[in-house]
Amino acid sequence: MSGDREVTLRPVSDADEDFLFAVYASTRAEEMARVPWNEEQKTGFVRMQYTAQARHYSVEFPAGRHEIVCADGRPAGRLYTDRNDERLLILDITILPEFRNAKVGETVLLQLMREAESAATPVTIWVESFNPSQRFFARLGFERTKEQGFNQLLCWSPQRSV
Repeated sequence: MSGDREVTLRPVSDADEDFLFAVYASTRAEEMARVPWNEEQKTGFVRMQYTAQARHYSVEFPAGRHEIVCADGRPAGRLYTDRNDERLLILDITILPEFRNAKVGETVLLQLMREAESAATPVTIWVESFNPSQRFFARLGFERTKEQGFNQLLCWSPQRSV
C-alpha cells in the first residue's frame, strides 16, 4: 500500500503495447517540446527510440521481467528488472506524471528492496547524472558505485534496513 493507494505489479501482456509506448513517450516529452519537429516527426522519433530500447532489453536481458505498475488497479507505470544470484538490476522504472509524487514509485522500490534483502543481493540501477530521480534514490539509501559516461550506477545494499 502507498498511503491509501494500493500499488501492485502485473506481467506485461501484448495488450499493453500502447500503454507502454505512452509511458516511454512521457519520459521524452520535455525533450520533444524543444525540437522544431511536427507531431508526426516527434511521434516517429519516439517510436523508433522505444522500439530500440525494447529490442535492447530483450537481447541483453532475455530473462528480464517486464511488469505494469498499477495504482488502485489503474496502470500507472512500468517496471523492467533483471535478477540473478548476484543482484537485482532495475532496467527501467517509469511512473506516469499523474502518479508521480504519490509514493507509487517508492512503494515499488521498497518492495524490490525487501525482495533483495531476502535474497541477500543488492539492488542496482543505472541513472543519468542529470536525472532528478537521483535525489529520490539517495533518500532511499542508494549510493553511486560506478560512473560510465553520463550514467551512474546506483546501488542499495541489503545490509541497510528497509
